[in-house]
Amino acid sequence: MTAKDWKTEGIRVVTPMGRTLDTPDTRGMNRQAAISGNRTGSQALWAGTNHIRPGTITGPHHHGPLESVIYVVSGTALMRWGERLEFITKAGPGSFLLVPPFMPHQELNASDSENLHCALVRSGPEEIVVNLPDIEIEPDPEWIEF
Repeated sequence: MTAKDWKTEGIRVVTPMGRTLDTPDTRGMNRQAAISGNRTGSQALWAGTNHIRPGTITGPHHHGPLESVIYVVSGTALMRWGERLEFITKAGPGSFLLVPPFMPHQELNASDSENLHCALVRSGPEEIVVNLPDIEIEPDPEWIEF
């Protein structure tokens, strides 16, 4: 077995200035990629950030076969999910959300004055975004408390 060159194949640091906007768009979001197979050689994970402006409702979407973890850094998120976005919950700073594969969802910034900032990790090395512009949205979603 050949020894790894840990100097060149070891830890990678991606500074805020090293993130890229080269990721699929969803209306209302500002995703930035930090870690991916193409950018850093990741074999199993994609990671980045998401900023949502005050009062913004993002477009419905899913991430194909990828599981996603969302960590709320600052602000308050409302997350809607389901075939018609019929469920809704709230998450504040320090909260983690787990988004299953293929699950339609939508993020909303609950504040009219504060940005929502989240860190994202997905279970594959490249970002997958499937926007759902034609989804029929439930007008009165059911609140789910955690």
